[in-house]
Amino acid sequence: MSSKTKIVVLRMKELIYTGIFVALGIILILLLVFMFAPKDSKPASTDTSDKYVPGVYTSSIMLNGNAVDIAVTVDKNTITSIQMVNMSEVVTTMYPLMEPALDNLAEQIIASQSLDHITYPEENQYTSLVILDAVERALEKAGVPEDETEVRKESEDTNGKKSEGSSKLVEE
Repeated sequence: MSSKTKIVVLRMKELIYTGIFVALGIILILLLVFMFAPKDSKPASTDTSDKYVPGVYTSSIMLNGNAVDIAVTVDKNTITSIQMVNMSEVVTTMYPLMEPALDNLAEQIIASQSLDHITYPEENQYTSLVILDAVERALEKAGVPEDETEVRKESEDTNGKKSEGSSKLVEE
């Protein structure tokens, strides 16, 4: 009889081992499901206190067929810099008031962090208005979107650069 008892004990051990491995397998599967399941909560970067999505945003100005980009760099809550990029020598020569007008406007906008109550001299008011319009369009692109899907679309753009739109400069 002792031989039959040993066979039953071995089968019992096999059942116990099998039960332990099944339980460990179920725990492992549940752990993987909880770890890799999509989260429904919004990411931390879309707090309602954030004013902008950090990055460099551009807006184009057309000057007699030459495009000049106004690049606005923003952090979560501040405008850090405004500058002209892709400006050719032709534009610099034909429109000498562009750079001083942008420097004047950039100082005021960065100091006040707003486009309200910006002043500019009368001799370059049209140039200043075109530049302000370009800065405003770039800041609209930089604003925190309402939808989480828009955040994903913008963050997938290369290097955080966005550019669209153009305006014409009225000759002074």
